Amino acid sequence: MKGNDKLIEALNSLLADELTAINQYMVHSEMCANWGYGKLHERVEKRAIVEMKHAEMLIARILFLEGVPIVSQLKEIHIGSNVEKQLAHDHAAEKGAVEAYNAAIVLAGEVRDFATREILEHILGDEDQHLDSIEELQDQIGHMGLPLFLTTQID
Repeated sequence: MKGNDKLIEALNSLLADELTAINQYMVHSEMCANWGYGKLHERVEKRAIVEMKHAEMLIARILFLEGVPIVSQLKEIHIGSNVEKQLAHDHAAEKGAVEAYNAAIVLAGEVRDFATREILEHILGDEDQHLDSIEELQDQIGHMGLPLFLTTQID
């Protein structure tokens, strides 16, 4: 089924966001593992895996719409040198993702591609959960202080 060119372009932009997030989250996850924060490592790694599933869904949809998935483009990756900076960068990435998915959902509705809109709405739900999870961690740091918070992240 030939899809709308503008929507396919938007899907490829979302794909670039997802591929960028995967890289950023995997690096942050491995940094946390290296520092001995096993619980935080697992949490960030799980988020990266969800982003991989998002990328897979976007690739499948682009192909279904007879587009070409562009997997060679990444956005700027922001690696935090400590846990607080990592969370700030991850928060910014998820906030941007929520905005981008909302815009793509509107576009999908405008071009009357409701199946694509439904896929995007599903992914948006995951991105909202990611944003909430990151904000929860940031709140914990605010309430406990960083040193105490980090002791809770050790295996």
